[in-house]
Amino acid sequence: MERLIRTQGGEPFVAPSMREVPLSDNPLAFEFSEKLFRGEFEMIILLTGVGTRLLNDVLCTRYPADGFKNSLRGMTVVVRGSKPMAVLREWGIPATVMVPEPNTWREILTAIESRSERKIVVQEYGRPATELVEGLRARGAQVSTVPVYQWDLPLDCGPLREAVRRLAGGGFDVAMFTTSIQIPHMLRIADEEGVDVRSAMKKMVIASVGPTTSETLREFGFEPDLEPTHPKMGFLVNETAAQAGKILQSKQ
Repeated sequence: MERLIRTQGGEPFVAPSMREVPLSDNPLAFEFSEKLFRGEFEMIILLTGVGTRLLNDVLCTRYPADGFKNSLRGMTVVVRGSKPMAVLREWGIPATVMVPEPNTWREILTAIESRSERKIVVQEYGRPATELVEGLRARGAQVSTVPVYQWDLPLDCGPLREAVRRLAGGGFDVAMFTTSIQIPHMLRIADEEGVDVRSAMKKMVIASVGPTTSETLREFGFEPDLEPTHPKMGFLVNETAAQAGKILQSKQ
């Protein structure tokens, strides 16, 4: 991110805002596995590559190494984008449905609209997949979820605290968000620091990597000014650089 921003003539301040915390002691994963191995699910929806791989690693601590993979071969497997697809390719397992960009819950529901499976499990990815689960249940599906990792603040919150203080003080023109969990973490640190980032962000360019992150911004009361044409980091930086000046001018 720093290199891409500098290439576009910007002055980056990159503050790590999250770390991945595996749920190594995960009773929900083992409860899921018992149902999986009994054949109680017809479809599994894999939302992330990291989560898919980690779910396998967790189950391998208690069951035979290929147990999860062999179960997937007998199910309808839906993958949300290229990352879980890459994991399945590595394992030699075909995906039944690959959800197209921008990979939100809406695209997932559309992609499986004509499917007949009604016993579905969703691998959650850092926050509950509430909209997806509700959408599936509205269609009459029996839906279970299995969370396999969660996000926490970084061990060193120093850079994030500095970023929040500078943001509240009007020290930035642009705020870029590359994943949903960054928003609640930013606000949590702002509360701890006793600073107001909301007022400052009304005068800034808010750039979101894609629809899922934009939805979370709106949930917390921020309207994103732009999303790139593709939900990728390079597109985010390049298109923000091209549009930020005009957006900033209109806000001031």
